[in-house]
Amino acid sequence: MALPIALYSTAQVRALDAYAIQTLQVPSYTLMKRAGEAALRYLRTRWPTAHRIVIVCGGGNNGGDGYVLARFAQAAGLTVAALAAVDPASLSGDAQRAYEDFKASDGALRAFAPQALREGEVIVDALLGTGMKGAVRPDVERVIAQINNSGRPVFALDMPSGLNSDTGVPLGETIRAECTVTFVGLKTGLFIADGPEFAGTVFFDDLEIKAPPSPEFSPRLERIMESEIQRALPRRRRSSNKGDFGRVLIVGSGPGMPGATRLAGEACLRVGAGLVAVAVAPENIAAIAAGRPELICLSLDHEPAMAEAMERADVVAIGPGLGRTDRGRRVLESVLRCGKPLVVDADALNLLAEHGSPPRERWILTPHPGEAGRLLGVPTDDIQNDRLESLRRLVDRFGGTIVLKGAGTLVGTAERIPALCERGNPGMATAGTGDVLTGAIAGILAQCGDTWLAAKVGVLVHAMAGDAAARTGERGLLAGDVARELHTCVNL
Repeated sequence: MALPIALYSTAQVRALDAYAIQTLQVPSYTLMKRAGEAALRYLRTRWPTAHRIVIVCGGGNNGGDGYVLARFAQAAGLTVAALAAVDPASLSGDAQRAYEDFKASDGALRAFAPQALREGEVIVDALLGTGMKGAVRPDVERVIAQINNSGRPVFALDMPSGLNSDTGVPLGETIRAECTVTFVGLKTGLFIADGPEFAGTVFFDDLEIKAPPSPEFSPRLERIMESEIQRALPRRRRSSNKGDFGRVLIVGSGPGMPGATRLAGEACLRVGAGLVAVAVAPENIAAIAAGRPELICLSLDHEPAMAEAMERADVVAIGPGLGRTDRGRRVLESVLRCGKPLVVDADALNLLAEHGSPPRERWILTPHPGEAGRLLGVPTDDIQNDRLESLRRLVDRFGGTIVLKGAGTLVGTAERIPALCERGNPGMATAGTGDVLTGAIAGILAQCGDTWLAAKVGVLVHAMAGDAAARTGERGLLAGDVARELHTCVNL
């Protein structure tokens, strides 16, 4: 089943379970059997030649899913070794029934032993699922570590054991799955923070449960889809001219930093902005003009030219390479007064953190976790430990649209469901890629005029460009490589 757009909290998914059981009158054990069927289907899809399966079962319903899968896999002709990490005598409810049905089908159960893991071509993690409360217990951590060190691929049921299903933060030793199949609703923790690192490829089955149209089931997040690109950047008319696609002014590049604004300006052009000017320290003009002659270059020190450029611009972006000097602060104050839609990044964000600013609607702020921490006055770890809550706080504090960068970039604004970008790769963790994102967002905003849409599409095409640039390898990827790929990504 294709992944849906909506992502939910663990509490919401449990409420959906309860809705199916109580309102739709679907027996809870029927749902568990559907989960087992779906798990077997995706296991065989991913490892079609695997014959020997080891399933490590814990307590609770995740262990019950494991016993159901063990019974179905055995009936399908696979060789199944079911290992109990929790004494089955302690099981209750559907999990107990699943174990009894497995035993009645001549299923053999053994106590967990690390050497038994080597019997399988694939190991199934049915230890904890979403049932975790607090840190992983030491005895369970030992089991997880032994699974991770087994040298076998791991298939996780619902959630990799040890991973917080809401925040994507590991709560101790955590299963590193090659694939995860999740049920009923996509859990947020699979897609944000460290979730993708531990979940691997995510498969999904809704178990025939559809969320009713109720505020209780309003998604916590929505995945950004490629269809948004066409909304923001529709097909051009043959009679178009550059004036139809917006004028952007990018302000930055203090002394010794010509590359930052050059990258932002090139990205702005690559996504289709009609006319792009950059305002930089005068000593940077020659380098930028020589490297990218399509950019109009202005001096930050020439106030009349700056004022005219801001007046002519449809969008102003500020921050790349600006510097945190008194001159940088004065330039930022001038830009904040211009009344144009803004994209604010890098040193401009650091200046905002130092000097403050009231909330405003027509701006897009693009902090990485360190900048977000400075804006909120908290350590970077606090941002990363709950990225979705950090996004909410940034929106409350600064208004407008916030792009919280990082693995699984988040986009938020007031009164809208936040958006998540799943694309991108570690090769993009290099100098200048943030500047490319700033230019991409500004160029798209100049064309569509919608800050929310421009932020989402800018984030998406930037990540797609990074993935395209990394086709031959992530290590050694340059920001300029990402900028060059933007042209293809906005023309899908």
